[in-house]
Amino acid sequence: MTTDTPKGPASYFPAIEKKYGRPITEWQDLIRSSPLTKHMELVTWLKTEHGLGHGHANALVAHTLAEDSGK
Repeated sequence: MTTDTPKGPASYFPAIEKKYGRPITEWQDLIRSSPLTKHMELVTWLKTEHGLGHGHANALVAHTLAEDSGK
């Protein structure tokens, strides 16, 4: 049986949108517009500047960087 349930970092997206009230595309735009480029720098930035929890910040950064690298 196949399901369309998101796997990996994307599985956090519904909870992120519900908790923080912003669509994922908006978070991804913020990440992409940041002068920071390293994974953990971006995670720390989302946590300190935008109040995200570690797991949510990590999922957003991992997914966005993977998309941008074509993976």
